[in-house]
Amino acid sequence: MATLEDLPTGDERQEEIVGVLADSFASLIERDPRAFRKKFRKMAADPFAFYRGSAVVFYNDVVRLDDPWADERTSRVWIQGDLHAENYGTYMDAEGILVFDVNDFDEAYVGHFTWDLQRMAASLALLGYGKALSDDMIARMIDSYARGYLEQVRSFATSSDDRGFRLTLDNTEGALRDVLLEARLETRIEMLQRNTRVVDAEREFREGAGVRLLDDDERGKVCAAYEEYLTTIPEVKRQNSVSYTIKDVVGRSGFGIGSAGLPAYNLLIEGRSQALENDIVLSMKEANVAAPSRFVDDERLADYFQHQGHRTVLSQRALQAHSDPWLGWCELNGTGQLVKELSPYEADLDWDAVSEPDEILPLLRSLGQATAKVHCVSDAGSDEEVVTFQVEEAIMAVVDGKEDDFASQLAAFGATYGAIARDDHRRFVDAFRNGRIPGLPNE
Repeated sequence: MATLEDLPTGDERQEEIVGVLADSFASLIERDPRAFRKKFRKMAADPFAFYRGSAVVFYNDVVRLDDPWADERTSRVWIQGDLHAENYGTYMDAEGILVFDVNDFDEAYVGHFTWDLQRMAASLALLGYGKALSDDMIARMIDSYARGYLEQVRSFATSSDDRGFRLTLDNTEGALRDVLLEARLETRIEMLQRNTRVVDAEREFREGAGVRLLDDDERGKVCAAYEEYLTTIPEVKRQNSVSYTIKDVVGRSGFGIGSAGLPAYNLLIEGRSQALENDIVLSMKEANVAAPSRFVDDERLADYFQHQGHRTVLSQRALQAHSDPWLGWCELNGTGQLVKELSPYEADLDWDAVSEPDEILPLLRSLGQATAKVHCVSDAGSDEEVVTFQVEEAIMAVVDGKEDDFASQLAAFGATYGAIARDDHRRFVDAFRNGRIPGLPNE
């Protein structure tokens, strides 16, 4: 097996980056080259933006590397798949509790538990570099994250309830509690007023940037897919029948780096009562192929999922102990769709507001705990049969007594791969601006 030092450099590395991006996104580029030019321009902005949008490059690298912490069990853990410093935030769980947690499960799959941690560690190196923090401070950041993770895994291994742990207003402080308070101040009615209007005592979507009106044929197909979606909501999470009445449907565009070229729709739903302030906005979005799945050869796993929407939903339900009650899937035009609520209570961690070590280090310990939770709840105790062992026991079996080595190796990986990603960003920008990405001539 290779090490990071064995990865290609120079022109060979640039060719590899271009090849991986082109192979992974060829069909989407062909479908909507303009959307991918926009995606790649966002990735060109800085090394962190490039890293966020290039998970496939990361996995093309790590699958070739020696992993001393991976055995038969720890190489088959359900992972978030694109874990970086900006993929944490708040959500309102099925019990009505505001929770701070890992978010964005579009790339979730099964793989080495270390892949999530390594991807996060490299993102911390990029983040720290962007804040002009010293190498020693970046190492301390990754160490704090690693130890928070290991402490929580050990706690789960010595208790009987890993699903009960969650970061909430009652047990957090500092920047993490601030983002929970920010989410708490949001209201459903304010979100509805931004996106909808009331006409003749009924609510409908507003027209505007990113909103596309549908003809009768397309609307009919979306509504038929919605009826299929309703059958995927677990019985224990079903609302009253009035909740699922469709009031309006529009096409949507203008999503983030990871969703370029993927068609999407918003559906306005009645909600738990006919009161207009209880209306719900659902997103129906074509699900993409998970980045890790392109490099994990596991027929059993591939056959487990009906399509990418099914994979994404089952992953989120497994990785979140109390997931969105509106979460489900369907098919539209032969492709898998992810359906979820657009919640007013989702707020992302604002790294611009966190700059000093006394703020950063305790925050990263909490992010490590949150990562440990998603890994450990998605095992034999979850509703799915993908991971059939206790993850916390498996991880402790390979790490116990070697915590210092684990943390130092993770810090070393993060620092080295962060430097590689900075160089990769420069090579990517050079290739993109000079029209070297197949199927995507620059304009």
